[in-house]
Amino acid sequence: MSTQRTISFPTQELLDAVGPIPENLKAVLWDLENDPETPLEDIDIAVLPYMANPQTLKNVRKAPNVKVVQTQTTGFDGMIDLIGDRADINTAAGVHAAATAEMALGLAIASLRGFPQSVRDQQQGRWNPQQWPGLADRTVGLVGVGGIGEEIRKRLEPFEINLLRFGSTARTDEHGEVFATSELAALAPEIEVLILIVPLNDSTRHLVDAKLLAKLPDGATVINVARGPVVDTDAIVAEVASGRLNMASDVFDPEPLPAGHPLWQHPNALVIPHNGGNTKAFFPRMVKLLMKQVQAWAAGNDGENLVHRS
Repeated sequence: MSTQRTISFPTQELLDAVGPIPENLKAVLWDLENDPETPLEDIDIAVLPYMANPQTLKNVRKAPNVKVVQTQTTGFDGMIDLIGDRADINTAAGVHAAATAEMALGLAIASLRGFPQSVRDQQQGRWNPQQWPGLADRTVGLVGVGGIGEEIRKRLEPFEINLLRFGSTARTDEHGEVFATSELAALAPEIEVLILIVPLNDSTRHLVDAKLLAKLPDGATVINVARGPVVDTDAIVAEVASGRLNMASDVFDPEPLPAGHPLWQHPNALVIPHNGGNTKAFFPRMVKLLMKQVQAWAAGNDGENLVHRS
């Protein structure tokens, strides 16, 4: 393309790591909080900050001519409402898959082997052996069969579990049967470990509500590495407070989880502060993706992970 376009990066570190920018692209710094040195109307492509708060993300609207938005997250809930038909949205799908799958497995093992209780016992200098359910021989319901869901499935395979997978529609793939999400309530009485990794949209908001939770067997564990509102907070709080169910979650509604929230208080709730994709693997994987995106944009192409077209 002969016309030079301007692409904004949120940090100098990210820009430096991506390396030389093609001549028909101009790179500038813009963290969405402080105005860049270049006029905002000159920015055509905006790479968003990682895990920026919604108020900061709204500032992308200040650049009236942005035609492409690149997130550093897999999820893009809220971005379409924010961007509308003004710009294409590309996500970082794949960048966080391994790390988020690690988190899901880590939460499962930690909760089902009593690690939080052992930490509390260690703080008190108390030797307190107990029998915990463990992951082997449990029936696990995995809700979400996309890229991260597949990474979770692969990591669950060696643990000798009975796996029930759920997707938007019923089907069979190379790994076996996938049940429709609409069948989740019917199969819930069998599910001892429920792992959630679905995008947040109208059909998945409060997918796990009081009715579904009531169908899970006593002692079941709910693991959320999707988005907080996929689970009805009031409903899970009630079940956790009663001691009937356990929860191990990386995401919450609201988020950050406020001080004094009841989930902080219960020993059968394991609270992680949305750390799913935030590992040392994130930055180099994000850089690798952006290197490919920059070349695609320079050539006038869409790039990878286009989820919304203006």
